[in-house]
Amino acid sequence: MTETKFKPIDEQLAYLKKGVAEVIPEAELTAKLNHSRKTGKPLRVYLGVDPTAPDIHLGHTVVLRKLKHFQDLGHTAIFLIGDFSAMIGDPTGQSETRPPLTREQVDTNAKTYLAQVFKLLDPQKTEVRYNSEWLDKLSSYDVVRLCGHYRLARMLEREDFRSRLENNHPISVHELLYPLLTAYDAVVLKSDVEIGATEQKFNLLVHRDIQREYGLPSEVALTMPILVGLDGSRKMSKSLGNYVGITEPPQEMFGKMMSIPDELMWSYYELVTDRTPREIAELKKEVTVGTLHPMDLKMKLAQEVITGFHGEGAARKAAENFQRVFRDRQAPAEMKKIVLKRLPMGISVRTESESATTSHMSPTLSSGPEKWSKLLAYLGEASSASEAERVIKQGAFEIDGSVVKDPTCKLDLNQPGSYEVRVGKKKFLRIVVE
Repeated sequence: MTETKFKPIDEQLAYLKKGVAEVIPEAELTAKLNHSRKTGKPLRVYLGVDPTAPDIHLGHTVVLRKLKHFQDLGHTAIFLIGDFSAMIGDPTGQSETRPPLTREQVDTNAKTYLAQVFKLLDPQKTEVRYNSEWLDKLSSYDVVRLCGHYRLARMLEREDFRSRLENNHPISVHELLYPLLTAYDAVVLKSDVEIGATEQKFNLLVHRDIQREYGLPSEVALTMPILVGLDGSRKMSKSLGNYVGITEPPQEMFGKMMSIPDELMWSYYELVTDRTPREIAELKKEVTVGTLHPMDLKMKLAQEVITGFHGEGAARKAAENFQRVFRDRQAPAEMKKIVLKRLPMGISVRTESESATTSHMSPTLSSGPEKWSKLLAYLGEASSASEAERVIKQGAFEIDGSVVKDPTCKLDLNQPGSYEVRVGKKKFLRIVVE
């Protein structure tokens, strides 16, 4: 390796600092990059993720993308799966002790993580590790020695612990161990840089201290902002329903991306795309002078994000579908097809979509007229018949392009026919009665 393997330091810093909340400390990162360039030795950069849930959403990819940026520059990207630490549970942001996960739950989640993260990282250039490799092997003496390197008073300075003490909420001893055990990850990996979300700052600082206690140079802690969800105000979260899942169908992802507030676009461009700060500044300028409409820019954003996870063809198709449905007010070229067939024992229901075909029998639906509200609820296209009636009364229900506001309207299951149905703003169905 030679010095020419790595880009000039100022170019690397500009790329690596894009979207970053804090570099602790920045002077050390500059020094490490300088040493790396002079020696031709890549930095060891890691991101630790506890597989506490099976799926990753766009918010999770903010730190993952920053690891990719180091990888793009020729540094060693280490993706650490916290299969041991997940069973303890990170106390960060918790108001009470969280229930532990079983080994089976963690292993199942870990398998899906790799398939998802390799949509961003190069699998051939990524070092994948599991912290059970070393944490499972620590003896009681090793754990006691590790605990001896940190003061309890400092541990209780962290905001979530302090808040729980003030409110008389219990703290379990194993929660105090979490940042120490994950700090041992940094010791074993001999990491130069660790990436985490801003809410992980306390843990990252503990990791720096423990590395030093074990005679190693302290890593640089690089924190990334929390991605605001689709509601424009709260952290992206599945529990809040304001998320974009990276394994969701492209059209679903596109529709969700188009729902973000205009002012939020810039942080998304910064945090979930590889656009450079200069490119983003140019886009802002075009919007300011009126040569680029915010809606068109948002469509560019959605298409870029989806390309990264589903490919350019799927992203282009999703954009064309959005244009057709929401801007040209036409039905999508492709939609879910539900075939209802009369049989002696009831109605056969066959659902056909781009991804799968399923079928089942419904003894609750009989031949003859059936209320659309009941039918939509039964098919799972509305949460309940009353909810479907509410949608119909609001004029958000169409049959073959005509708005229907009568909640008592019916579909005759005795008469063959095909119907294009819109439910709400985004749901399109083709109902076929055979």
